[in-house]
Amino acid sequence: MALYREMILNNARNRPVSRCAKWLGLALMCLPASVLAHPHSFIDMQTTLVADATSLTGLKMVWTMDEITSADLLYDAQNAKAGSDVWKKLAAEVMARVLSQHYFTDFYREGKPVKYLDLPSEYALSRKGDQAVLEFVLPLAHPQPLVGKPMQFSTFDPSYFVDMTYKDKTALHLPPDLEKRCTLALFTPKPDASLQSYALSLDKADAPPENMDLGQQFAQKVTLECH
Repeated sequence: MALYREMILNNARNRPVSRCAKWLGLALMCLPASVLAHPHSFIDMQTTLVADATSLTGLKMVWTMDEITSADLLYDAQNAKAGSDVWKKLAAEVMARVLSQHYFTDFYREGKPVKYLDLPSEYALSRKGDQAVLEFVLPLAHPQPLVGKPMQFSTFDPSYFVDMTYKDKTALHLPPDLEKRCTLALFTPKPDASLQSYALSLDKADAPPENMDLGQQFAQKVTLECH
């Protein structure tokens, strides 16, 4: 998938800039027909646990979008200074899309879903070179005791239009006070060849059946366990 991702981005970089891209697949990226299989966009994720001495209260997420996906946002921001009203407005628009998809995140403990608050406790959008970076804190509706059964969360686009991944375990962070008490494990699935071929066969106008849960089958899972 890494090679496929680079192929998409390299082809797109060589095309004239066009403001037809909208973030997270709510409109379609301008890519040549030969590389229009799923996924179309790529987000590198970093997550830091937000916790006190006894409870997990949220997840601080940093999502760095690929250059092509970022193009519209950076065009709209132009040369606006960080923290300006322009960036605040763009951040609110992007965050609204994320909230409409329940933060694109599933969180479970003992097989039961853990609920979130409807609004992030903080969020911001910024520029990192040619990439847009969204940062936000996903707050849990009720703090989860650190000690007890493991907690598991995963972040993914159900349609697999957007590939949302952690590069490796170093993209997951514990607060210093919890480093000796807690462990984070990252599981990356390896879908079989037939499923990968199916995803690659979908062009930008296609959407997999909802009951197929295509994105979930490619989704990484993070497990938190504390003592």
